[in-house]
Amino acid sequence: MIPFTKAHACGNDFLVVTEDNATGYNWAELARNLCARTTGVGADGIEFFAWTGPKSGRIWLNNSDGSIAEISGNGTRCVAAWMAQALGSHPGEVLEIATDAGPRMCLINSLSTTSGFSVEVTTGMGVPVFSPRTVVLRSIRRVVGIEVFTGNPHFVIVVDNADFEVFGEPWNIVGAEVCGHPDFPHQTNVEFVHVLSPDLIEIRIFERGAGPTTSSGTGSSAAATAARAFMGCLSPLTVLAPGGAQIVDWEGAGAELRLTGTASLIARGEAFSA
Repeated sequence: MIPFTKAHACGNDFLVVTEDNATGYNWAELARNLCARTTGVGADGIEFFAWTGPKSGRIWLNNSDGSIAEISGNGTRCVAAWMAQALGSHPGEVLEIATDAGPRMCLINSLSTTSGFSVEVTTGMGVPVFSPRTVVLRSIRRVVGIEVFTGNPHFVIVVDNADFEVFGEPWNIVGAEVCGHPDFPHQTNVEFVHVLSPDLIEIRIFERGAGPTTSSGTGSSAAATAARAFMGCLSPLTVLAPGGAQIVDWEGAGAELRLTGTASLIARGEAFSA
């Protein structure tokens, strides 16, 4: 049996499993089995965790398909919530979480135990790297977007319609093609951005290794980067996804991006590994 904690950030859900409890298992297979929506616990991925200090830890992320991801902004925040409860943290406390994309400092802004356990966290997401890029689809149509690296790869497409369609096609279909495009040999996350006002954008997400998701921390960060750098949007910028809103503070090229959002613990339990 594998002990786990389930958490979500704007509906983007993860299982937190300690490295000790996962020792001896194939982590990719474990992620596929436990993350399955109808035959497992159900989640977008597993964050495997090990303590490295009194207020610090190391995580490794496997997506629901078993593939390895460098980082998830929402997954990191879910782990911060898990750590905060375990430590009895207070507002103002900073937790350090090491990821495959480097260390992330998580400031606990507030905690709530009114309904379960929830935290609001501001996470330093590093300095984004970005540039325009064009991808040619199978239909020979050219999709102009912005390639953004926020510790993991993203391709951001700005749309002018509330349905997030591209060339009249559903965003999830286009997202799947771009995600697995030969131009991205390791695949890429894809965000579709609709600018609602200078301080508000709405997005849809096709996540590498998970497909359409209700939210994404690194995806919100990438979308905000593109909107600030190329669409004249302001900081702080509210990024609205189907699962809820996150706030991105970014002053521009060369500055670290900061992501603020909530994360909640849902359940604890034990699961069979297969």
